[in-house]
Amino acid sequence: MEYSYKFRIYPNAEQENLIHRTFGCCRYVYNHYLSKRMELYKENGSTMNYVACAKDLTQLKRELPWLAEVDATALQSSLRNLDNAFKNFFRRVKNKERPYGYPKFKSKHVHRKSYISKNNHGTIALSDKKIRLPKLGMVKCMISKEVQGRILFATVSQNPSGKYFVSLCCTEVEIEKLPAAGKVTGVDLGVKALATTAEGDIYPNNKYLNQSDKKLRRFARRLSRKKKGSRNYEKARIRKAQLEEHIANQRRDDIQKATTDLIRKYDVICLEDLKTKGMMNDHRLARSIGDASFFEFRRELEYKAEFYGREVTVIDAFYPSSQMCSHCGYRNPDTRDLKVRLWTCPDCGTNHDRDINAAINIRNEGLRLRR
Repeated sequence: MEYSYKFRIYPNAEQENLIHRTFGCCRYVYNHYLSKRMELYKENGSTMNYVACAKDLTQLKRELPWLAEVDATALQSSLRNLDNAFKNFFRRVKNKERPYGYPKFKSKHVHRKSYISKNNHGTIALSDKKIRLPKLGMVKCMISKEVQGRILFATVSQNPSGKYFVSLCCTEVEIEKLPAAGKVTGVDLGVKALATTAEGDIYPNNKYLNQSDKKLRRFARRLSRKKKGSRNYEKARIRKAQLEEHIANQRRDDIQKATTDLIRKYDVICLEDLKTKGMMNDHRLARSIGDASFFEFRRELEYKAEFYGREVTVIDAFYPSSQMCSHCGYRNPDTRDLKVRLWTCPDCGTNHDRDINAAINIRNEGLRLRR
């Protein structure tokens, strides 16, 4: 099984300079061959695949010696990303699906940058509090977890606040499956509570974006008053990015804890297939829905289920889980209003909590689909 580890790294001034040069060279190679492929197609309808671009890159490095100063596998990975971008675009067009969009030129003025280095015969290796990376040599690394398996490649990245990270993709990792819990549950995701189970367990939505809203707005105003490109502008940008990173870390921590707890407790977890993109069109709830991160919750639940031998069952988005009585099946249209948190079934008289009732219905429908 493939597994990834992400650690923070602390490059020195020389290594930091080389990392930024690698970012620039990867961007240049990507844009150069995107332009070349577009020109070829306009001239005679032909194109260049990854192999042709890689062969031409050898000649380009002779013409531009500064390209040879950075990791060669990083440039090759940039070409691979370009080729995948074209393949994904044309595959979705052929299948008449909604396309990703035609590949675009990469801009220098982005604050989230990365490149991929392949592990060729041990060029990437870990030692005590350090990691060896191609061209960079030994870099100080905060290794917080034992790395298992064989390293395939490393992704070196810089986030908007200026911190550097390395992500190691490893294969042949043995992950011990969790013992059977013998339980099945349904989970209702929401804005008031992040997740509610059929058993009545509630994982709160702490709404960290709202908690830091005033501070974030203040930092945004300060940034808008600075002259773009000045040192004060960069200081203000980093201060705002650090706060945004803090909010994202708080949110991610809550989701990690909630999903891990669910995976440990239940063998089968049933969820709704929420269409978050459509839900974001409701401008009254868009901010809260975005802050809740429903997609990230489901993503983490699914990959953890795969790792630990659990199962995630997804039911249709249009299943009326909040409107149906979980006791008798009566459908109450009045519960479409999100303000209705408690209601009594007119048919059987059962009292319901909106979220718990929905979670029970999701569990029942998930079990029906599994039969």
